[in-house]
Amino acid sequence: MLKFAASIAFSTAILLSSAPAIAGGRVIPNDMRQCQTGKGPAVRVEIEGLKEATGKVRVQSYRGTEEEWLKKGAWLSRIEVPASATNMTFCLPFSRSGEYAIAVRHDMNGNGKTDLSRDGGGMSNNPSINIFNLGKPSYKKTKFALGNEVKSIRITMKYM
Repeated sequence: MLKFAASIAFSTAILLSSAPAIAGGRVIPNDMRQCQTGKGPAVRVEIEGLKEATGKVRVQSYRGTEEEWLKKGAWLSRIEVPASATNMTFCLPFSRSGEYAIAVRHDMNGNGKTDLSRDGGGMSNNPSINIFNLGKPSYKKTKFALGNEVKSIRITMKYM
């Protein structure tokens, strides 16, 4: 159990520190119309298992490359909204097809700080997180291919 808690702490620290408030791509609204049939390329992100409907949820997209995955300032787009339920859905539009990855942060008290004992995170493809990868799974485990369609993915949140 201690090993699992340590791995979640490392994962949360990496995820939370990888998304600075300044620099990076563009902040966008959660416009679900961008994920309607016939639109695209876009990703419909279904987030499951938010611990509480409090604080803020941040969803960020990255290129699915080693050089950019979770790197400071390398995110492409970000949606940040108040947590309103334990399961939430977001739409991230993209300008072109390619390989991408998604990171999610739940700042439970909305203070904008990393609270390892409370805040949670998740990533596309729900990679396993362990002490050996220090919570930062390889881009190979989180990336996915996106064509000109609307792709649906599901991310399960992890907490300590």
